[in-house]
Amino acid sequence: MEKYISHPLIQPNKVEARLYQQLLAADVLKKGNTMIVAPTALGKTIVAALVGADRLYRYKGSKIVIVAPSKPLVIQHEESFREFLTLTSTTLTGAIKGEERLKRWEDSQIICATPQTIESDLIKGIYDFKDVSLLVFDECHRGVGSYSYVYLASRYLQESQDPLILGLTASPGSDKEKIKCVCENLFIQEVIIKSEDDPDVSPYFNPIEIEWVSVELGEDLKRIKDHLNKALKHRLKMLKNMDILPTISVSKKDLLQARSKVQNRIARSTNPPKECYKAISIIAASINVQHALELLETQGINTLQQYFLRLKKKNTKAAKGLIMDADFAPAMILTRKAYQMGVEHPKLDKLIKILNNEMEKESSKIIVFTQFRDTLENIYQRCQKENINAVKFFGQGKRNGEKGLTQKQQKDIIKGFRMGNYDVLLSTSVAEEGIDIPAVDLVVLYEPVPSEIRMIQRRGRTGRKQSGRMMVLIAKGTRDEGYYWSSVHKERRMKEELGKSSPLKNLEIKPINLDNIKSRAPVKENTSVLEEEIINEKEFSSSEDKPVVYADSREVNSRVLRELTQLGVEVVVKPLAVADYQVSDDVALERKTASDFVSSIADKRLHKQVKEMVEEFNKPLMILEGDNLYSGFMNPNAIRGALASVAVDFRIPILPTRSPEDTAAMIRRIAIREQTHNKPEIQVRTEKKPLTLWEQQLFIVESLPNVGPVNARKLLEEFGSVKEIINASQEDLQRVDGIGKKIARNINKVVEIGFKKIKKEKDQKLID
Repeated sequence: MEKYISHPLIQPNKVEARLYQQLLAADVLKKGNTMIVAPTALGKTIVAALVGADRLYRYKGSKIVIVAPSKPLVIQHEESFREFLTLTSTTLTGAIKGEERLKRWEDSQIICATPQTIESDLIKGIYDFKDVSLLVFDECHRGVGSYSYVYLASRYLQESQDPLILGLTASPGSDKEKIKCVCENLFIQEVIIKSEDDPDVSPYFNPIEIEWVSVELGEDLKRIKDHLNKALKHRLKMLKNMDILPTISVSKKDLLQARSKVQNRIARSTNPPKECYKAISIIAASINVQHALELLETQGINTLQQYFLRLKKKNTKAAKGLIMDADFAPAMILTRKAYQMGVEHPKLDKLIKILNNEMEKESSKIIVFTQFRDTLENIYQRCQKENINAVKFFGQGKRNGEKGLTQKQQKDIIKGFRMGNYDVLLSTSVAEEGIDIPAVDLVVLYEPVPSEIRMIQRRGRTGRKQSGRMMVLIAKGTRDEGYYWSSVHKERRMKEELGKSSPLKNLEIKPINLDNIKSRAPVKENTSVLEEEIINEKEFSSSEDKPVVYADSREVNSRVLRELTQLGVEVVVKPLAVADYQVSDDVALERKTASDFVSSIADKRLHKQVKEMVEEFNKPLMILEGDNLYSGFMNPNAIRGALASVAVDFRIPILPTRSPEDTAAMIRRIAIREQTHNKPEIQVRTEKKPLTLWEQQLFIVESLPNVGPVNARKLLEEFGSVKEIINASQEDLQRVDGIGKKIARNINKVVEIGFKKIKKEKDQKLID
């Protein structure tokens, strides 16, 4: 008779009493913030439930929060905790309206959510972490960089009355520094590692048999590969002769680094040599060819053909040059012919053979993983022809015109697969992390992946209830082999690093001073050129009042907002008609990263935005964030011209910042200046000022082809009204300085040509 854990908050006869799980839970409760590293299917979720039950029982009326990186995983956790514990549980995701999220937060003690949703709600002030006694980070290896986990951990330790953090992962990574970074970001004090070899775990661990299935590329694929290799080699030689690359044996990573170096050279030069732009184009083409080779070698003709079709639609110099290339063009032609003849990658035939063999077994369940949605669709179509009962499972994003699966659809598919409605689950990477699909007999990888984390996660989908099997399809002599060995070496290195670091003695993690975190005050500058600034800072630091910043709702996912809250700023999120931030009636700020500034020049947003700021505010400001302003493809002089126009023509000061953290500190400083002595009621601009009659006339004339604000003003001054401009002949229009023959002709064409005629011609083109 099985023994079950007995606890006031745990459902009777639900949680099997496994000693290693109980010891893990006891260690977490005793040692504080902990990361548990354990293979998939050893019950990390149950450990979290045991810890959660203890915290909820000890701190009456408190809550526990479990965050996971995907909606299907969040739903799964909510179902698990509802099954294991007796208290109310709920799900919070972005698909749920804000009012309903607040209600669910207030009514439930167990909350399962995506981290982005929690972060957004915290910044908006919908709720806080005050009563949360446990925060669980599932797949905690994601806690690096600007991922939401990092912000949530810091915010939690500042707000919670009784904080405890638990991180769960099967694979924290092979890099020692990354493991250390995750621990510091999530304030982890202890790492506990459990492996299948541990004596208390081995009785519950089902071994996984791994088989590598090799296939040979067919002659059709080899001919295409030869052409692509020639096209790539030709471009790499050009880059080597230009001293951009030291050798022609390079990876995609090497090409990206080379592109970065060339972009930096363009940025440093006032008049960059033409060779730099040529090199950028050649590098872009080389990356495209490398990607085509990867698709050919690892995916097949169908996926490669879809990529070529998308490439044809691109309007870049690199894409056009490739399509006309003497080697690349034949590769495209051969691919199209092979696609029409139904030629496919030998891995597809091998996969179908494996699936058919498995279907002969009684009640066999299989997951097939593949990288690309095009390949997923191709496999699904073959399964349909072979009468294999398969279902597609992928993410929520739209790809190539195909809508992603909704949260409900994902949930229904997993439920249907679990209940036996489908025999084969065809999945992209969305099913790698944590999705609970029990009793899977076989996992098939259509291609190996170079990431040890993803290989471990994929392997962990089998061997849960009994001995598991995994097959990896590898095309001989292709990058499949390199990817496989890369993941093997990284996994070995990860295990070595974890073995060294337990319990983090060699990682030199800084000790956590909880008192310092809770009392963290806004950052104070060490020096200031104005004594008044020092006085202002002291007044706000000692005052209970916080500077207030109104932020546009489109900024809610930016790192700036999270940094502002960290700096002690009261952030109010509202839809602003103009600018990104407002700190007083007079002062508003438009924040632009370097890349956004350049793109706003290209799509002509910049002129419209700065014009509106000048019209709406007495003291508009622009923050330019980042130091890579000249690293793109736009001519540096065009960028300098735009900067000059903003500063001189529109008289908007441009404030440079280095990072989102620096931007937040700058916004806070400006807010303090505006609100120090008497914090005013700020009239937030949620609607633009109505256009005057004069502005409406300018707006209409500016909409004519090739007519900007300067020429619009000249035309109105010359002709006196919009009606006279519309009725003017080409010769009359050309009397205006700046209106040449071509512009005048285009204006007349737009004004005079019949709408029905244009529509008819357009419809005829579509038919043709």
